[in-house]
Amino acid sequence: MKPAIEANFDGLVGPTHNYSGLSYGNVASSLNSAKPSNPKAAALQGLTKMKALADMGFVQGVLAPHERPHIPTLRALGFTGTDQQVLAEAVSKAPKLLAAVSSASCMWTANAATVSPSADTKDGRVHFTPANLVNKFHRSIEHTVTGRILQATFPDRAHFAHHPALPSVDHFGDEGAANHTRFCSDYGKPGVELFVYGMSAFNTAMARPQRFPARHTLEASQAVARNHGLSDHGAVFVQQHPDVIDAGVFHNDVIAVGNGNVHFYHEKAFLDTAQMQADLRQAWGDQEKTLYFVEVPNDEVSVEDCVQSYLFNSQLLSKADGTMTLIVPGEVQQNERVWNYLQKLIQQDTPIKEVQVFDLKQSMSNGGGPACLRLRVAMTAEEVAAVNSATLMNDALYNTLTSWVEKHYRDRLVEADLADPSLLMESRQALDELTQILQLGSVYEFQQA
Repeated sequence: MKPAIEANFDGLVGPTHNYSGLSYGNVASSLNSAKPSNPKAAALQGLTKMKALADMGFVQGVLAPHERPHIPTLRALGFTGTDQQVLAEAVSKAPKLLAAVSSASCMWTANAATVSPSADTKDGRVHFTPANLVNKFHRSIEHTVTGRILQATFPDRAHFAHHPALPSVDHFGDEGAANHTRFCSDYGKPGVELFVYGMSAFNTAMARPQRFPARHTLEASQAVARNHGLSDHGAVFVQQHPDVIDAGVFHNDVIAVGNGNVHFYHEKAFLDTAQMQADLRQAWGDQEKTLYFVEVPNDEVSVEDCVQSYLFNSQLLSKADGTMTLIVPGEVQQNERVWNYLQKLIQQDTPIKEVQVFDLKQSMSNGGGPACLRLRVAMTAEEVAAVNSATLMNDALYNTLTSWVEKHYRDRLVEADLADPSLLMESRQALDELTQILQLGSVYEFQQA
């Protein structure tokens, strides 16, 4: 076994961060539709969290946002002329389409990809599969550029393997790491990868939600596990309860979070909780650490409380002393039942001994908390050394990116602003400069023209 750590790579919020209510099934996204957003505040809030985790001693990286509005998609859909003419025609004939191709949703990098560390894979490399996100049009256009950014961030093919996204059809709907959790006694040892799905695409006799879509299929999870070279006993597949999907729990990371030897989840998270526990215990085997199941009772914290507060959309981080810290959004303090539960939790006989609160209101208002903003990548020291070092957070990068945001971002944006040609030019100028700061090369189409 090689010693390893778990790094977090957060998505940097893009200059077009806005509230267009594009994500059906995401309660926060729908409730805040058409309200003014503050892209500058959103980006700075995200950077503050990244810097805080780096200061706590965690390896913290940055993933670049995408070009938005995405003119190549509009051109592929029949809009012609100069970029300015394309924008004008889109806002005139298809304003909601313009809103979709202007979404800054790539900030939620938990959906960017599924990652399997080298300790789990057949070829001993870290494997990445960008999520196709086919259930939502505004996200389905992300995976090509996401793949380029991941390859520029993790460039060494001796250590990192990059797969294309799964076929972009509902049968293989893939929402990435938002439905994937890895359990292990040590990050450098072989672990158990838990894949959570909303339905089976081919077996229509299986349960499925009736109100909101099940975005992630069993078949997608099985395909990713095969592509990553996971062993049969190293992958467990569990169905999310259809009722909680219909209650607004659009991803597993809104109702459960895991890390190391702890699975922290709501009583109603899974269709068959007993089977989930049995399958994980069997896969866990005789690892030297106890596998903890921390189940939150519904009579203390309801599913509605979870959706409102994003209790489980938190980061569960291992500290050097063997305990764990839960990084939560400020909204949990506003829900008395949730906050009271957390005060009791840290007194219980589990590794979770600390709760830290962060202000991520701009992201939360669009339906994404701390866990949505980060992609987890377990790596050995040799693999960390092979990462593009310009993307790793430190004092200098934090100061540079803060100045970059202050220079390029607006502090107020409404949906009507998306048709402003100046916003497109501002965004491109900002991203062109960012690729130089992060040493990514030409990852955007406008740089390749």
